[in-house]
Amino acid sequence: MIKNFVTLLPVALFALCAAGALEAEELGDTDAGQKVFKKCTGCHQVGSGAVDKIGPHLNGVFGSGAAEHEGYRYSKSMARAGADGLIWTAETLDAYLENPRALVSKTRMSFRGLKKAEDRANVLAYLRTFSDDPSDIPEAEPTAIAIDHDLDPAILALEGDPEYGEYLASECLTCHQSDGTADGIPSITLWEPEDFVIAMHAYKRKIRPHPVMQMLAGRLNDEEIAALAAYFKTLEE
Repeated sequence: MIKNFVTLLPVALFALCAAGALEAEELGDTDAGQKVFKKCTGCHQVGSGAVDKIGPHLNGVFGSGAAEHEGYRYSKSMARAGADGLIWTAETLDAYLENPRALVSKTRMSFRGLKKAEDRANVLAYLRTFSDDPSDIPEAEPTAIAIDHDLDPAILALEGDPEYGEYLASECLTCHQSDGTADGIPSITLWEPEDFVIAMHAYKRKIRPHPVMQMLAGRLNDEEIAALAAYFKTLEE
């Protein structure tokens, strides 16, 4: 059934929104963002002469596709996200900086994320200044104020019923393998429930790209997502 949907649904890119003539500083504070970015400099460079290190340089990241930078060896998960249509905009970068693995499951980036919305807005304002011509880049456009993607704590606090999750999981298991093998499709076995819930809600809000997953997640309510998270956490690889 899911394979049929794959053949029928095009790979969706994020819709680009009109942002108005905002100045780059309205995304956040660039000076404060430069200070926050010091947490990133062990792996990433920006500015004149920036080169790839452990992670790719981040010049021109706004408006680019995930895994698009030539010459850098990305993880399979990041390459898959790019193939699915992930574009680095103010919105998707904010979500990635908040919880990298919730947006790209097996990213090699070990950074745990910036939990404060203000820190994310500031570092994005700083990175925004290293685009070739910020005023010409759609949607990242000078730009929309960063959005805090924190889920309602009540959603994260839901205790899922693993037995109900097992009942619901039949459609998931059409593609994802219960033993944790990942032959072209990422494993979700033993995922931490919080990461699972955040990822599924990211699909629901169309922050995380993949047309089939967006459709499937959109059909689930909060309790059903919590139940699936509890079930897949109990499986053994």
